[in-house]
Amino acid sequence: MSQHLSSFLSGLSALEVTALVLLISVGGAFVMETVVIRLLFRYTSRTETSLDNIVVQELRWPIVVTVSLTGVFLFSRAPAVAEALVVDAATLNDFFGLPSLSVGIVIWAWALNRLVNRLVDAVKDKGSRYDFAPVFSNVWTIVVSVGTIGALLYIWGIEITPLFAGAGIAGIAVGFAAKDTVANFFGGIALYFDDTYKIGDYVVLDSGEAGTVVKVGIRSTTLLTRDELLVTVPNSVLNAAKIINESAPNRRRRLKVPVGVAYGTDVDEFEELLTDIALDEPLVLDSPRPRPRFRRFGPDALEYELVCWVNSPLKRGKATHNLNREIYKRLNDAAIGIPFPQRDVHVHSADAEATRQSPAAGLSNGGARRPARTRDAAADEAVADDVADPDAAADPDEDDSAYDE
Repeated sequence: MSQHLSSFLSGLSALEVTALVLLISVGGAFVMETVVIRLLFRYTSRTETSLDNIVVQELRWPIVVTVSLTGVFLFSRAPAVAEALVVDAATLNDFFGLPSLSVGIVIWAWALNRLVNRLVDAVKDKGSRYDFAPVFSNVWTIVVSVGTIGALLYIWGIEITPLFAGAGIAGIAVGFAAKDTVANFFGGIALYFDDTYKIGDYVVLDSGEAGTVVKVGIRSTTLLTRDELLVTVPNSVLNAAKIINESAPNRRRRLKVPVGVAYGTDVDEFEELLTDIALDEPLVLDSPRPRPRFRRFGPDALEYELVCWVNSPLKRGKATHNLNREIYKRLNDAAIGIPFPQRDVHVHSADAEATRQSPAAGLSNGGARRPARTRDAAADEAVADDVADPDAAADPDEDDSAYDE
């Protein structure tokens, strides 16, 4: 084969051989694009699934570019071709050998990463078995990036063994420095393996946040609240938190509407009326059938609950609003009273309150009131005693503690 090729090329000039090599490479790419790829598109358009269409679309250009570069690379490696070209073997290898291989590696890495990401977007909403798809997409991107860099270093003759040793040491340092990021990454994987939630689920956290899961990333999960706000929660926090998934195992949710009715009401008529109200509400499911439940004898009313179901946790608020409005209207039309707590308030005047609270400490024998003795009255008595007994008043040693009141 080599002898025939050498004899064929010996009759051609260097420029003709170079043009022939390029023509064969470009011609092969053209045939691949116009014949093979079009046949594949025609076949995939007849299938029911869209996944094969995605595969062909993403691999179309990598295949065409690879065919053209492979032709140049292989012909440059053939001694008979290399000797007949315009440039020497060393220049040929520097410009068409390793660069062609490097371009091919980069193109295929980019194409495979896009292919997996598109496949993940196509299947992530097709059932619980694809719940791990978004996290797998993120991991795949990291693997492809690292693999591409390693392959490029290898083909260019750069020793990667010391890099692995350095990467191990750097990994330990990064692990300590970015422990929260690492914890979030593995926390997200644990959440998906535990089937905690998936995109589109409505979850309630033990911290009070509630919303629909709209994005699951390597570091965090994003919730969309009812107020149209985005709440980003680290995966490590979610992994350690109590999560109520109101969309699993199915999106159907039970609704309880409390209502009180006056004592003496015909409970059979009242329960039938509640059931009819629930069945007439479009947001309430017919199965399971709505049912009223008599819970307790309250201090002011017979306390009932109307128990029914809605097909989504996001519809409970509107369904409760509609049911409360209709219950109020129907009970008024049926002359059924809705009791409410009542309290009696007693008001007393200020004079009566003062009379009721006046002290009785001044009452003594027989109930006679003795006026309280004041300091001024005691002083008057002392003056009177001084006048009656001047000697006692003049004695400085006289004990007057009895008057110090």
